[in-house]
Amino acid sequence: MHRDKIKEISQYLNIDQDSLIEKGVESLLTERKRELMVDRYELLSRYNVSNLDELEKKIESGDVKEHPTWEDLITLENLDEAITRLNEYQKQLHQAA
Repeated sequence: MHRDKIKEISQYLNIDQDSLIEKGVESLLTERKRELMVDRYELLSRYNVSNLDELEKKIESGDVKEHPTWEDLITLENLDEAITRLNEYQKQLHQAA
């Protein structure tokens, strides 16, 4: 988006440009985290578990088939890492404010 448009929007909303950009980044992080959490919840629900460790135990005990559950476990690990990273970004934004 062009700087002129950001300036126009900030004036219309009566908020300084840096705050407008910060709020936009915060909203984007929040929305992305929500999407990841929905994906995470769907995966956990598929196996009727509440976390990664429970799913791993189900695989090890043979309660669920190894394939494709191992792939889902990797996906879940990646989702957890992404959510953690987004949480850290949000924390850093709040500390800087």
